Amino acid sequence: MSDYEIPRPTSGDVLELILDDHRLFEDLLRQARRNDVDREAARKALTELLVAHAEAEEEKVYPTLRKKRAIGVHEEEHGEEEHAEITEAIVGFLEAKGTDTEKYDAALEELATAVNHHTNEEEQTILNPARDDVALATREELGVAWATRRNELLEQGCASLDQVKALLHRAEDEGVLAAPAARDEADEIKEKAKEEAKKVEEASKEKEKSDD
Repeated sequence: MSDYEIPRPTSGDVLELILDDHRLFEDLLRQARRNDVDREAARKALTELLVAHAEAEEEKVYPTLRKKRAIGVHEEEHGEEEHAEITEAIVGFLEAKGTDTEKYDAALEELATAVNHHTNEEEQTILNPARDDVALATREELGVAWATRRNELLEQGCASLDQVKALLHRAEDEGVLAAPAARDEADEIKEKAKEEAKKVEEASKEKEKSDD
């Protein structure tokens, strides 16, 4: 549990409850950046909420939405993959010693990028179809199931560094994430591609200047 008071809803439309957490992620990310608040409390609350939220979605929400044909296997698996990428970013965030270092700031921004990307995609490709295709009564039943599981995890404490590392290893073992060596190689390829793209852009700019 965290010293930061995380709301504990017990019922409601699951889509609205998930959106409420998305807004809370944004607030906690801002809190974790500020230098006039207890950053450690914000970090603890943010990581626990992210883990509890995602685990409850994967256990209670995604499978039901797939059975209702609101989403397909691809959307479910992609959501789980993005949760795993957030989990990986959480590991780096928790490993940062203190809250006033460059490593902390860099890890926080890496986490923010992963969270913001996921919430945007989830709202468009999972929540919107569910709003159209799943009856309100079913969404409210899901709301109770999701909130109950989320709150259980929050009460237990679910985001120690060891717990989050275990979740990351599970994702790798289940094939949700590629093995670390493969991810490192992919990151290296992406970085080289970015460098090449930058060179092309800079060359184009220089040519435009010389033509003028």
